[in-house]
Amino acid sequence: MTPSWKNKLQTQLMKRCGAQQGKLLLEKYTTALSMSYCEQHSPEEAVKDILQIEKLSKDTPLAIDFYETQQQQYPLHIKLYRYETPIPLSDILPMLENMGLRTYTEHPYKLTTHEGHVFWISDFNVAYSQIDSLNIAQIKDIFAESFIKISFGHCENDGFNKLVLQAGLSWREITILRAYAKYMHQIGVRYSPIYIEKTVETHAAIAQKLIHLFYLKFSLNQKPVFKKEMAALELEIQTNIDAISSLDEDRIMRYFWALMKATLRTNYFQTNSQGQPKDYLSFKLKSSEIPDLPPGQPLYEIFIYSTRFEGIHLRSAKVARGGIRWSDRPEDFRTEILGLMKAQKVKNSVIVPSGAKGGFVLKRSLHLTTREQTLEEVIHCYKLFISGLLDITDNLQNNEIVSPTNTICYDEPDPYLVVAADKGTATFSDIANNIAKDYGFWLGDAFASGGSTGYDHKKMGITARGAWESIKRHLRELDINIEQQDFTVVGIGDMSGDVFGNGLLYSRHIKLLAAFDHRHIFLDPNPDPLVSYEERLRLFNLPTSSWEDYNPQLISTGGGVYKRSSKTILISPQIKKELAIEADSLPPNELIRALLKAPVDLLFNGGIGTYVKATTESHADVGDKANEFCRVNGAELRCKIVGEGGNLGFTQLGRVEFALQDGLINTDSIDNSGGVNCSDHEVNIKILLDKEVRKRSLTEKKRNQLLSKMTEEVANLVLQDNYNQALVLSISAMHTAMYGGLYQAYIKELERWVNLDRSIEFLPDDKKLLERKALGKGLTRPELAIVMAYTKIHIANELLKSDLPDDPYFAIILETGFPPSLRKTYAKAMQEHPLYREIIATQLSNQIVNTMGITFMYRMLTETGLTIADIARAYTIAANAYQTDALQKLIDSLQDRISMQTQYELLHHVRHLLNLATRWFLHHKRLSGDITQHITHYGRSIRKLEKLVPNLMVGITKEYLEKLVDQFVSIGLEKDHAQKIAMTRALYTALNIIEVATQNKFDLAITAEVYFKVGSQFNLVWFRDQIGNDSREGHWNTMARLSLRNELDNLQRRLAIAILMSNKKERTAEKLITYWLEQNTHIQQRWEKLLEMLIESESIDYTMFFITLREFSSLIRV
Repeated sequence: MTPSWKNKLQTQLMKRCGAQQGKLLLEKYTTALSMSYCEQHSPEEAVKDILQIEKLSKDTPLAIDFYETQQQQYPLHIKLYRYETPIPLSDILPMLENMGLRTYTEHPYKLTTHEGHVFWISDFNVAYSQIDSLNIAQIKDIFAESFIKISFGHCENDGFNKLVLQAGLSWREITILRAYAKYMHQIGVRYSPIYIEKTVETHAAIAQKLIHLFYLKFSLNQKPVFKKEMAALELEIQTNIDAISSLDEDRIMRYFWALMKATLRTNYFQTNSQGQPKDYLSFKLKSSEIPDLPPGQPLYEIFIYSTRFEGIHLRSAKVARGGIRWSDRPEDFRTEILGLMKAQKVKNSVIVPSGAKGGFVLKRSLHLTTREQTLEEVIHCYKLFISGLLDITDNLQNNEIVSPTNTICYDEPDPYLVVAADKGTATFSDIANNIAKDYGFWLGDAFASGGSTGYDHKKMGITARGAWESIKRHLRELDINIEQQDFTVVGIGDMSGDVFGNGLLYSRHIKLLAAFDHRHIFLDPNPDPLVSYEERLRLFNLPTSSWEDYNPQLISTGGGVYKRSSKTILISPQIKKELAIEADSLPPNELIRALLKAPVDLLFNGGIGTYVKATTESHADVGDKANEFCRVNGAELRCKIVGEGGNLGFTQLGRVEFALQDGLINTDSIDNSGGVNCSDHEVNIKILLDKEVRKRSLTEKKRNQLLSKMTEEVANLVLQDNYNQALVLSISAMHTAMYGGLYQAYIKELERWVNLDRSIEFLPDDKKLLERKALGKGLTRPELAIVMAYTKIHIANELLKSDLPDDPYFAIILETGFPPSLRKTYAKAMQEHPLYREIIATQLSNQIVNTMGITFMYRMLTETGLTIADIARAYTIAANAYQTDALQKLIDSLQDRISMQTQYELLHHVRHLLNLATRWFLHHKRLSGDITQHITHYGRSIRKLEKLVPNLMVGITKEYLEKLVDQFVSIGLEKDHAQKIAMTRALYTALNIIEVATQNKFDLAITAEVYFKVGSQFNLVWFRDQIGNDSREGHWNTMARLSLRNELDNLQRRLAIAILMSNKKERTAEKLITYWLEQNTHIQQRWEKLLEMLIESESIDYTMFFITLREFSSLIRV
């Protein structure tokens, strides 16, 4: 530094900073500024650089200056000021290029102060293609802030950053467009990210208007005039987009616009605890307003964008729940989550909330070298993901909605948000609940079920236990009792896992011949069931165990544990024999294929991955690329049963293909619903008890103790649901071929009612159904599971629209949704539960479908033209008046002593009674008034008639019932049980008897005796049997049979009334009937003649029935 240059520097420093500060800075930087620096910079420029450097520190290690000089060739300059370490040139150049600048030269300078601090100055000559329109003074601060954010990873380094100079947008404003572009990629917009960036750059003016629109829509200082401004701006945007000549570019810009219009909420204007904008961005979108999405989309979705992760949360309804997973599919994680949400929706038909699912992907995983680093990053991103959801979710305080701070909402209040553990987040519930606590979220630790104060699914084994309710039923249908007989199994998973581990400890009679996970293949051709059970138990209790930990001394001859990384595995003669493998050696993936195709009793899936597809599907259709080399087709399976403890182990078409060759399989959503069901009970219980905690009638400590005490009660509620769903599927599967036409018509109705899409749910079209009918087949169990789920969802939704859940009687149904320990103490509190209507609707929907079958509600709707609420009301009166729940429990208690086929036949008698009784209440318009009064009135009389009827039966009716009782006794029922169930065939008549006695004030016992003797005297039982024997399909044939039965019931009632009124002095049925017959000989003679004509006819049709009944009825005067 020359003396004259130094003097000029001193002068400039004192001028800018004052004499004292100028002197100190001169002393500090005199030796720091190199000769080359001084030669190329004026003292005035040096002062600017020194002042920039003075801003630097460890906390602020970078500054930037963007300015224009008088140079002809390269007037634009960028100076970077860096503390201690320089930024590599290879990092800087791409950033500048992505901001629209071309770099021609760089002049680096190192400055070391007398204190030893090191600073770096990098001076770049850059060029900008649109320099004439560039206002440096206006843009330099925005440019500097954006460049710094990009440098430190707070803003992505991509072509969107050109909008800083081209549109004057800040880095945060650009983030809005970038986030929408990332979302566009996830919904399948077919343009590449680079093409989208270039399109936005080309149409920077439109991009600028879109950001203005976003601000008008969501900025906090909303004014009435904004609506007019928005409308005018949208008209401008439309005009500008219409003027774009390229169709592809038009579509891209239109997508941005559409997504902004579909956005309901955002956290963009929210700040963190330091008052700074949040470093992630959340959008809540209404899926139905997003263009070009295929059917089967969620109701709402929240997309969360960050430079560290991206995530999505999809909800099929306002009240919905499902897990949050760490996804490994960055390119299409929304597709993955959407598929899981749909499966969750079906699975959740048994609980209150509909299906939801969330997931996130890491964007910096390549830089993570250790497991600890990866876990730390996953947890950090999970926290931000959960925060992103809560940022734009309403809260409830004192039963009032509290909207999110600094958020404009374009939707209705929406406070129900619950999450759960999933793949990669199994231990994160407490993390989520702590975040919810920080937000003051109303659900507290019910927000994420299964935390430290919730139900531990692995300790309870609830998912596996639920799956075994299906497996046990399948095995019993094959006459295998898991408590008494050994059975062979091939498994997917390992003993450290929740579902597989608990699942393979369910029975001591399991012979696990083989199993595999992502690390090992386990082979044991002839295991000792008890010894292998104990060893599996040891592995289950061993933290992070693998199949390699299995004691090799306990593996039978010819078995072993092999790494999946092996080149090839030798196949022993014992394995060949037991698993039907011909090859002497196989690569691991080929061996897994052979295991999946093994001829065993049970294939149990407790792992992760999709291993079975349909012959008609490609591996690309499946989407699980990691397992495509070991995947097989459903038609290749030789096992008898499949148990789906894990999710997505089979494609739906793979299940159907297996089922069509008589394999026993439900769906993952049926088999493993125990986990989600348990979580829902936990959430509902916590909501109930937390209200008591807030009222100080219960301490938090007592609440937690009560939760723990009720663990097995909750498990029993869950397992009962699994039992019931497996049962109704088995009964439905028995008759599906017989009622193919009914199901075909019903599916069409579901398409209309609930927008069921057969292609999405893989249900057969009408042509395939007809093809199956010709082969004696109908819907398979996996297909029935889908139809059942949609049925339950539709019934629950329709009940919620009605006032039925508000009827006081349904407090009983509400209580069944909670453990017995709560029902007495908290019965009143349950009626104040914020989800009491939803719980009632769900419980009642499940009860109706589980008891009456999948098509019951549809048949009643088509027969009566009434509403679902009307039918549910009539069913409730019928079921409780007849106390059929006790009968069903009795039949269930016999399941270990009778065959499954017998159980189904016994339950059919109960279902038949309820069918007739429900229909009776509907036809007799017993739909108004208090439900409890109806149940009490009819129930009291039914109890009396239960005692009277056995002694009143005469003729062929008596013979039929006696044979039925003998039949039930012969298959293992005690006589009183057999009589109770057999009586269901006769007790339907109780309703007609009660009606006749009540309306005419007759004695109930005499009325009953007359009623039964009338049936015998006029051979009405034969007539009723002839109607029932007609099996012609079709809606009108069904309606004709129902009409005939109603006519016949009406005739029998009219006859009974006529006889009872004929001589009021007589008090015995026998004399009353004799008296009436003496007075009406011509009526009996005419009836006998009509019956004789019917009996002698070669074929009987409905016309003959109707004419006969009508003529006979016209003769009776009441």
